[in-house]
Amino acid sequence: MGLLTNKRGLVMGVANERSIAWGIAKALHEAGAELAFTYQGDAFGKRLEPLAASVRSDFMVNADVTDDVSLDRAFDQLAKRWPQIDFVVHAIAFSDKDELTGRFLQTSRENFKNSLDISAYSFIEVARRAHPLMVKNGGSLITLTYQGSNKVTPFYNVMGVAKAALESTTRYLASDLGPEGIRVNAISPGPMKTLAGAAIGGARKTYKFTDQNAPLQSNATLEAVGGTAVYLIGDAGACTTGEIIHVDGGYHVMGMPRVENI
Repeated sequence: MGLLTNKRGLVMGVANERSIAWGIAKALHEAGAELAFTYQGDAFGKRLEPLAASVRSDFMVNADVTDDVSLDRAFDQLAKRWPQIDFVVHAIAFSDKDELTGRFLQTSRENFKNSLDISAYSFIEVARRAHPLMVKNGGSLITLTYQGSNKVTPFYNVMGVAKAALESTTRYLASDLGPEGIRVNAISPGPMKTLAGAAIGGARKTYKFTDQNAPLQSNATLEAVGGTAVYLIGDAGACTTGEIIHVDGGYHVMGMPRVENI
């Protein structure tokens, strides 16, 4: 019996086998959970199909978080399959990669609004639709953030603002939904070699710097992030909500580089 046996839920945001969302999905499957997935567009659907099959999931649904009709349709299909769910993993963020280089000062109004809509507001839309499926027995909502939300990170730019909004959203949702037994948390990994991370200017240098200067002298792994999600969804996380849990080798506690790297 796994830690998540008899639990079922939705994973949103798997792009490929190196996605943080996929690392979480694998860990949840190994802990005994049943999984459903969303994807956006046929190209991502084709990438997702063999991955979903490898964790014994035959439930994939197309969903665009900027389109209310699309989200309604996705959650309607989910409710027909599973009238009750135990968790949702929201691993969705976006910004124009051309604005993840250069100066934050040059952030455009259009990309600012789009980045916050997809990266932060979508979590509210997802929570609103997941709520009826969790209200009877409670559940767990998880999103993904990054410490660029509260500390300046080179070229993270508008995504830092979006993640700050997402973290505040996490706290407000935790307060709103807590009386109904629904927990809301965010996992904050350090830099990871993902498709999304590669879009940020200077990503390789950031990854290397974190690896060298974190107390554990290591960046996060997909397995470590996945294990944290298992904890948050499982019974051991029953009293944890509103938290931003760092899985970054301890890098977030450092005020300066390690002495040997100065």
